[in-house]
Amino acid sequence: MHRFDDLDMKLLFELTKDGSISVPALSKKLGINASVLYSRIKRLMKKKLIKKFTVVIDDSLLGIGVKASVGVNRDPKFKDSIHKKLMETPEVVSISEVTGRFDIIVKVYAENLEALHSVVIEKIGKIEG
Repeated sequence: MHRFDDLDMKLLFELTKDGSISVPALSKKLGINASVLYSRIKRLMKKKLIKKFTVVIDDSLLGIGVKASVGVNRDPKFKDSIHKKLMETPEVVSISEVTGRFDIIVKVYAENLEALHSVVIEKIGKIEG
């Protein structure tokens, strides 16, 4: 296990709040020299404590008001054709094979509950298999 000091923890806290903050702005905020801060960030990345910097999207601005995981049972003979048809459905974001009650879980994004219902009944529900 690696040891991390107070500065590392403050740095991580600030980056968690805003991963897009510039090194100069962050150095001012923490009262640390920018080159020292940059070295700290690189060290934390090298030690794999910081895995990546990412973006959080406001789905509502894209018209996505509802996200659902839909359980589906399927006939194994139709596996490939079902997968193909599901992936052709614009509202389907991902398909995961699972064990248990369902064969696959289909992640669906829709504008609202009515649109979700329409996707599940009119599109997914009408796929053969």
